[in-house]
Amino acid sequence: MTAYLAAALVLVFPALVIVAALRDAASYTIPNSISLALLAAFPPAALALGLPLPAIGLHAAIGLVALLAGMAMFAMNWIGGGDAKLFAAAALWLGFPAVASFLLGTCVAGGLLALLLLTLRSARVRPLVTAGPGWLVRLAEPGESVPYGLAICAGALAAFPASPLIGAFRAFA
Repeated sequence: MTAYLAAALVLVFPALVIVAALRDAASYTIPNSISLALLAAFPPAALALGLPLPAIGLHAAIGLVALLAGMAMFAMNWIGGGDAKLFAAAALWLGFPAVASFLLGTCVAGGLLALLLLTLRSARVRPLVTAGPGWLVRLAEPGESVPYGLAICAGALAAFPASPLIGAFRAFA
């Protein structure tokens, strides 16, 4: 495998989580196709980069636990279904120990996102964005949902350098 192919495989993850975040910010939806693409791209990337099968199994277990946690958060109406699936797909890619940084980064980014939305939706700031693009006006709408895909993306990108996949890529390149 060439270094270019290895780099392309590794770049699938950040590209797709960024697309998911942008879609969530613009439409409050994360298409299933993005989470499914992340799920489908992980095994070839992991195998091509030489991750051992036990490590791939650990990634899968982490992804499954994250899916169950995401389903619980969805059941409590804390996050949307697309957020839960993206959360699980990101955890699958990140593995151990990066998943701890992912959780912390997602929580911190979620708190910052909540503060940003509270400010944007305030009586002082909201009138300033009503002439902006439709997605921004919708973000500023009081009572609207929180596009948590943005926080998941931030946490995932912050944790990705600690992922075993990046470690395998560094060893490969």
